Amino acid sequence: MTTQKPEHPVTPRTKDEISAITNRLKRIEGQVRGIQKMVEEDRYCIDILVQISAINAALKKVGFSIAERHTKHCVSHAVQSGHGEDAIDELMEVLKQLSK
Repeated sequence: MTTQKPEHPVTPRTKDEISAITNRLKRIEGQVRGIQKMVEEDRYCIDILVQISAINAALKKVGFSIAERHTKHCVSHAVQSGHGEDAIDELMEVLKQLSK
């Protein structure tokens, strides 16, 4: 049985949550632009790779933060409404991707 995915979170994100995630993503965006500049300047490969690693870590942190919120709100709601197995399966598939 597949549940229909809601368009919006079961519990809407607060303005503070949205702001925190948006700010993190803007910092990551700045880091990506920094790497582009490093490539254009023909900087040392290892320096570029270190920055790529930092961006990957930052994106994973954002992803796990969103996954944690999803678990506490959306998956919890699905379990309480009898659709827990589908929601857990869906989350586990995404976590597998996120952990790569």
